[in-house]
Amino acid sequence: SVFPRDPELFADAFPVQCRYRFCGRVLRIAQHHGPRLGLAAAVWEAALSLCRFLEEEHFDFRGQTVIELGAGTGIVGILAALLGGDVTITDQPAALEQIRENVELNFPGEGPRPRVQALVWGQDEGSFPRGFGVVLGSDIVYEAPAFGPLLRTLRHLCGPRTLGLLSARLRGGPGGSQRFFHQMLPPYFHVQLLRREAEQEIEIYR
Repeated sequence: SVFPRDPELFADAFPVQCRYRFCGRVLRIAQHHGPRLGLAAAVWEAALSLCRFLEEEHFDFRGQTVIELGAGTGIVGILAALLGGDVTITDQPAALEQIRENVELNFPGEGPRPRVQALVWGQDEGSFPRGFGVVLGSDIVYEAPAFGPLLRTLRHLCGPRTLGLLSARLRGGPGGSQRFFHQMLPPYFHVQLLRREAEQEIEIYR
């Protein structure tokens, strides 16, 4: 009488499908929570902040080659594709099945859709072309050991005219995400803080 009888309630993984509205479009995003995907399963607030920023700034990705790094659910890259971009969505191999599901949910039928590829920072970037028009990333600057590989990946993917947009929740104090944006990126990139959301402790950088 105390515990529910449905054994699935005690499974170590569970799917959730949510709807988000940006730029006049409804995005359907599946999230497979559990130990297999870990942090990659969820839509994090930094991703929603970046989507809101794209909406408020009326971004038009038509004619642009776009790559999303550490996509997790792929929500940012999917929005960029809906706004006309030629988009490649990337993450660790374990996350690709979830991203493909979300691409299918938002791009049914035979029309053009984002590509989904594995990209392990510091290892796989050589198999990608240089000089993307736009590089997107949300909440990918949170683990200091990954900063070096991420920087190598960004240096490969970005050309002189590339626009990078990275959103991040502030973590780790002076040695965390702030160090990446204020110390590690500036020797190679012109870095500009575009927005700070104090309540959520999220920053968006160009």
